[in-house]
Amino acid sequence: MEGGTEAYPDLGRHCQLSDCHQLDFLPFTCHACQKVFCVEHRSCKSHECPKSDFNSRIVLVCEICSMSMETTGCQVEDHKAILQKHEESGDCDPKKKKKPTCPVKRCKGILTFSNTSTCKTCRIQVCLRHRFPADHACNRTSSSSQLLVKDLKEPNNKFLTVLLARNEKDCGNKSRASSPSPANPSVKAC
Repeated sequence: MEGGTEAYPDLGRHCQLSDCHQLDFLPFTCHACQKVFCVEHRSCKSHECPKSDFNSRIVLVCEICSMSMETTGCQVEDHKAILQKHEESGDCDPKKKKKPTCPVKRCKGILTFSNTSTCKTCRIQVCLRHRFPADHACNRTSSSSQLLVKDLKEPNNKFLTVLLARNEKDCGNKSRASSPSPANPSVKAC
């Protein structure tokens, strides 16, 4: 079947689905089977394409270590072989599957990127529900000044080192006597 009309014989193509054969002026070519289809049958599912897995991406997840592996264009039998090869490679470690959990007693919250908070006082990672020191039995022996001194020992905190090295007298505590005061104030208090 040729497409088009009498005036324009090369315009459009007929759908190659056996039950349709509709003339479509903007036909779609299937990327897998290379046949031409109308807008209703353009997806691989709608025209039951035998090569629908052509160049499709599938992510396999190992049940032992939760590692994900991306595959393209392979059959289901190949998936089993890929997982078997992964298990035998030595990269498959069951310890990797265990996700970190909140250390608070009776809390089973998994520490993910968006659900983790580090306590500023005791520096342990907890879930957002227990982010305040009162909620996770924070050891209160380390005060903020002790943490400041502890941070000063690290060479990267130059600002804090200079700040504590300054004398309190130099930090803007100038006496009012040094500033010139007017002898006769222009406004008198009643």
